[in-house]
Amino acid sequence: MAEKPTGSLQLGAGYSSAERVSLTFGIQQENVFGSGNYLGLQVNTSKSNRTISVTTTDPYFTKDGISRTISVYHNTTRPYNTAVDGDYQLVNQGASIRFGVPFSELDTVFFGIGVERYAFNAKNTYAFLTPNSYRNYFGCTTRPIPSLVPGLNFDVIDGCSNDSVWGIPLTVGWARDDRDSALVPTKGRLQRANLEVGIGGDMRYFKTNYQYQQFFPINKQYTFAINSEVGYGKALGGKVYPIFKNFYAGGLGSVRGFEQNSLGPRDVPLLRQTEGAALGGTKKAIFNAELSTPFPGAGNDRTLRLYGFFDAGNVFGSRSAGLTDEQWKASKKIRASVGLGISWISPLGPLRIAYAVPVRQQKEVQDPNTGVILIPKDRIQRLQFQIGTSF
Repeated sequence: MAEKPTGSLQLGAGYSSAERVSLTFGIQQENVFGSGNYLGLQVNTSKSNRTISVTTTDPYFTKDGISRTISVYHNTTRPYNTAVDGDYQLVNQGASIRFGVPFSELDTVFFGIGVERYAFNAKNTYAFLTPNSYRNYFGCTTRPIPSLVPGLNFDVIDGCSNDSVWGIPLTVGWARDDRDSALVPTKGRLQRANLEVGIGGDMRYFKTNYQYQQFFPINKQYTFAINSEVGYGKALGGKVYPIFKNFYAGGLGSVRGFEQNSLGPRDVPLLRQTEGAALGGTKKAIFNAELSTPFPGAGNDRTLRLYGFFDAGNVFGSRSAGLTDEQWKASKKIRASVGLGISWISPLGPLRIAYAVPVRQQKEVQDPNTGVILIPKDRIQRLQFQIGTSF
């Protein structure tokens, strides 16, 4: 009898005008060294983001079936500006431990605690290349520098009074899953709820989100599915809500047809000809609907399917200082897209390709006399794909 593969290799790639090529690489081993434990390594890299994380899970930490997961991660983010690129970085390091308690065959409750640190590295970078919201949160000051062009002066960041912050997040979650399949479900529902509370360190806040999926079998060929997600975050104890805890939307997993994490409020750039960085928001609302059927010529083969989809949603946050009424109203409007895709459980693993066309988007509005951008346009990314494999 052949032994069932217990490892998996995941690869992903994407392209956008802002991020250029982004790559995802992951290795998971379910029975590392014959211990029955799970070990995973995940690496994500793009023009503005670098992440590496290591996770290990003991699925039977106790005889009652309680699982234990330990994670360690390092992330470097360089939020981009569409006109010019800055040298500043947001570095996040942390570790966490989480336990999963199965209450029934369908329900699992999770709880855990972690420690994390965020550092803002921006000294001597041009102020107009760094978002106002980040400079304000970390208490950065600026100083002027001489310019070779008369009348054109620039400021650089001189330093930040709180260039790093740390916190202790406590998490509690619940999941209920009665779908008939995790890879190609045709009926059933999935629900997830999560609460994160900053209980120590420099950050005091709470952040909660809820996801609901349901699959409806129309007949043997057609399956209709819906997905909805809502999220909300708020500062506690008179503190400022950590901007890096914001929700994000746009791209795979939310509203396809828009660049990853590009929707919602924008920062007010000091250089008015630029669009400003996407900041995310403290509130999130996403809705997705899909109708899938076997690919033409594939018969009733569920491993190769064609699907059409409709996505809608956005993230919403506090109004940035200096934002005009028109810019604020535009950032809060719901975005939507429609498209077609192909999903295939191939020998290389699950493959999904989607082509989306935005049907509700924000067009750029410029001052006809000065060319200054009054309302920035949405960042579009029509083609997206993801692939995985097993070994």
